[in-house]
Amino acid sequence: QVQLVESGGGLVQAGGSLRLSCTASGSIFSLNAMGWYRQAPGAQRDLVARITTDGTANYADSMKGRFTISRDNAKNTVYLQMTSLKREDTAVYYCNALVQSTWFGAQQQYWGQGTQVTVSS
Repeated sequence: QVQLVESGGGLVQAGGSLRLSCTASGSIFSLNAMGWYRQAPGAQRDLVARITTDGTANYADSMKGRFTISRDNAKNTVYLQMTSLKREDTAVYYCNALVQSTWFGAQQQYWGQGTQVTVSS
């Protein structure tokens, strides 16, 4: 099994910044693409940003220029630096990872428990 543990959420004023972290642990042979998704109340879960093992990142259009995703492969950790936060960024942010647990196994998708980000005006 693989666990993803997120941290760094909280309450911030509009225009402020937050940094989210997510660390993977457990049965990991290969930790492949990692990413962040978010889900606002009554809405679907949407991609925020995603990063491959070689550091190639892609972002949802509304986050480009404001959010930066990065990873530390040695620590099995992915980060999301969020700046110029807006009220509409308020959501639960979920970490996602594609993990191969054994050399012969297929990769599987895992989710963290989510961390709340609330942006006040």
